[in-house]
Amino acid sequence: MTALHPSREQLQLEEVLAALGHPVRASIVRALSSGEEMCCGAIVPGVPKSTLTHHWRVLRESGVIRQRPSGRKLYIALRRDDLDARFPGLLGLVLADGSFGKPAT
Repeated sequence: MTALHPSREQLQLEEVLAALGHPVRASIVRALSSGEEMCCGAIVPGVPKSTLTHHWRVLRESGVIRQRPSGRKLYIALRRDDLDARFPGLLGLVLADGSFGKPAT
């Protein structure tokens, strides 16, 4: 099975914001903000794998992350270059404000 990733031109602001608006997905993006590719299991401990699979799919289909299978492992990376080119400054704002994606109090 090959994961589909939208091209840079196909990224839609509404889809990216919707993907980033969930607390677990925002946590994943913050964990990936260093630019390093990470093994999926090590990113958000304590969340069931089935739940993470859903969140990775939403992030991938919106164009926020890129997934790469390697044997039995799945690696993900933030598509910072594509997001910055398509929506300049958006990712910086999201990452600078640690409350993005957290429920309002």
